Parts: sequence; structure tokens; C-alpha cells
Amino acid sequence: MPELPEVETVRRGLEKLVLGAQIENVKIYYPKIINGDPQSFQQELRGRTIESITRRGKYLIFNFDTGISFVSHLRMEGKYFVENPKTPLEKHTHIVFTLSDGQQLRYNDVRKFGRMHLVKTAQVQQLPGLKKLGPEPTAALFDKQLFYERLKHKKKMIKPALLDQTIVAGLGNIYTDEVLWSSKINPQTPAAHLSKSEADRLHDEIITELARATSQGGTTVFTYTDTFGHAGSFQKQLHAYGRKGQPCERCATPLKKIVVGQRGTTFCPQCQKVK
Repeated sequence: MPELPEVETVRRGLEKLVLGAQIENVKIYYPKIINGDPQSFQQELRGRTIESITRRGKYLIFNFDTGISFVSHLRMEGKYFVENPKTPLEKHTHIVFTLSDGQQLRYNDVRKFGRMHLVKTAQVQQLPGLKKLGPEPTAALFDKQLFYERLKHKKKMIKPALLDQTIVAGLGNIYTDEVLWSSKINPQTPAAHLSKSEADRLHDEIITELARATSQGGTTVFTYTDTFGHAGSFQKQLHAYGRKGQPCERCATPLKKIVVGQRGTTFCPQCQKVK
């Protein structure tokens, strides 16, 4: 699933390619992608101009000149591409936005899990998926003391606590494994058991790791590509995720893979001991 660095990379690409474009027509080939009435989705967007493209956690938000927005969640394998209308549609292209400049913005999704939701711009943050999101992982928005206090009230193990998006937005399976490895915290440690110094270190690693991954265009492990069709390059810098059985880069102990909160989890049994 695309995580914050991948979604932010897609957002930046879309901003370069379609910002200011007017939508002339919307064709929907798989209506279940749309939360709500597909016909209303088509009608409301026809003739509207894309004023800005923002992001909240793993959600993309297309904002239009009439005070409406559509919120897009890529889920497992959603992708956006800008193509010439003469280019044949790929098998898994489900939504096509024809733009005033003669190009098409196409949404492709092999698994069909992605969703789009049309809403008034003023109400975007009240959508169920966005309403409970934690802060963005930046130094300005992600408060260190508040992070520690929220962990103290979590009964979950630290990995699922980070994945639930209410403490901090944007972490998924890849980067959670990475920040726990770099912080030397076992993924099965109860969130409430972290000391202040451990929570502070984890806080800083979250900010640093996601910023570094974003600067590298995200991580391509399976099929992720950006809007230009480019793979990310951060997979070359992963220390834990996907490295089961390989030596830990700190202590050379073979990395172990287990299931934590129903998610495959890779960690170092020597460096990341359970408290």
C-alpha cells in the first residue's frame, strides 16, 4: 500500500501535470470506486477547474474552483497517469478524466480497492477516514510530548499503535518496520511501556525517515510508481522491511519475520528486544 512518501510523491507529480486544468468529462468504468452516486460525481466535476491538490496522511485531495473536492485513497495499488487520449486504455483503468488541454488523467487500480469521495471542500476534514487522523509527521505539527502522552494511553503493541493513524498520520507497514528498527524498539513492545527517551527517539525517527523516503520518491517494493511511471528508489535504503534472514546492519544478527497485529513484521531479535 502506498504510504505517506509515495502519496506525497504522486501529489507533487499531479501538481506539475494537471494543476489549473479544467475537467471536460468523466468516464467511470468501475462505479464501485466512487463512494456515493457515480452520476453525481460526473456531473459535479464537469467544467470544474483543479485549483489545488493537497494531501492528508495517505489521502489525496483534489480541490476545485467551486468549493468542492474529491478525496482519493489509493489503497493497495491505485495509480494516476496523464495520457494522450489516443493511447489505448490499460486493462485496469477505471476512471478517466478528460481535461481541457486535450490530455486525460487516468486512474488505474489492479485490485479495485481505491476509493474516491466527492464532498464540499469545507467538509473534507470531517470525512470518517480523515476525521481521526493524527498529526502530519513534521517538526511543526508532530508534538513530541503529546506523542508520548498518547502512547501512554494505548493498550496496543507499538507497531499496530503506529499503524492505526490516530497518533501520527501516514505510516504503513514498510516505514513502521523501519522506524522501529532505527529506534531499537521491538514491534511487540506495548506502546504504553515506552520510556520518554524511547518515545522521543521514535518521534524523531518518524519525521526523519518519512522525509528521507519522500526525497527519494518513495519505496517501490511491488508495483508502486509515481505519476510519471517512475519507481521510487528508497527500497535501496531499507534496513528491516523485506530483509528477513539477512544480517542486521548494526549487529549482524539475522533479521526475523513474525506477524504482529496481522501484519508481517521484520525486526532484529538482538537490537530490538521486548521490554
